[in-house]
Formats: sequence, structure tokens, C-alpha cells
Amino acid sequence: MENTKSVPLAVVAQDMAPRTKPSNYPEPFFSRMNGRIKRPLGDLFGLRNFGVNLTVLVPGAESALLHRHSRQDEFIYILQGTPTLVTDQGEEQLAPGMCAGFPAGGVAHQLVNRSESEVVYLEMGDRTAGDEGSYPHDDLRAVMGPDGKWLFTHKDGTPY
Repeated sequence: MENTKSVPLAVVAQDMAPRTKPSNYPEPFFSRMNGRIKRPLGDLFGLRNFGVNLTVLVPGAESALLHRHSRQDEFIYILQGTPTLVTDQGEEQLAPGMCAGFPAGGVAHQLVNRSESEVVYLEMGDRTAGDEGSYPHDDLRAVMGPDGKWLFTHKDGTPY
């Protein structure tokens, strides 16, 4: 089946428009993502099996809440800056050229920019149906709906 929607063959990633909404999290978590700018590159090309984002963290910003996925793998590659990789097993400062991978069900993770300069990195993740996100430090649970959008509840299942 041929794709009727016109997609580019190549783009300058930095020139692509950022996501209009900085986060899908409900409050009080949504505002914690201020200072995170994502450019959804995979969507530009019509990629369906995995996503790719060019992400910028201004000083003090977080990539996400500390989290892990039940079914999705994630990978990051640092292009600029020195973010701190925070996991439920400790912390490590990263630098340009470093990368990290997070298999489904593995360590909970997030990046935090504790430096005074912007951090720029590529993040990639698959789009496995039925994925759930767990957040060890926050009263939050995420389930990917049949439409591919995240549904957020408290850990006890009550809605936000």
C-alpha cells in the first residue's frame, strides 16, 4: 500500500518544529517538564514502529519523570552538554558521544540537566502496543491506549 501523505526524504533536525505540548503528564507532573523541548523526528517520516526525538533540556530541566516501560525499549545518544542520568540504581554524568539503553522492564531512568548549559540528545523508543509506564517516585501509572495515546491514573487506578 503506497503512502499518500507526502513525507520528506531528509530534513535538518534542529529546524523542525517542536512539539506543541511539552508533556502528556497530568498536573502536578506536567509543569515539571517545563524546559524540555522535543522535536518529534520519527513522526515526520511516518515511522510507525519506533519514535525518534531531538530533545533539548535547558538548565534545571528533566527529560521525564523517573520511569520504566513494561514493553518498550528506549535508547538515548548525547549530542551536546552533560546531563545526569538518574536511575533507581544510582547516577552517572553523561557527555557528548555517550549513549545509554533501557530494555523494557529494566531500570527506571531519567535525565536531569544540572549544568548551566543546554543538553541536546536523540531519544529513540519502540511503539509496542500494550505498554505501561511505572514511576517509582510518583503516584502515577501510564497505560498506552488502543489509539496509541497514554492514559494516566494514580497508582490505585483513580483518574487524574
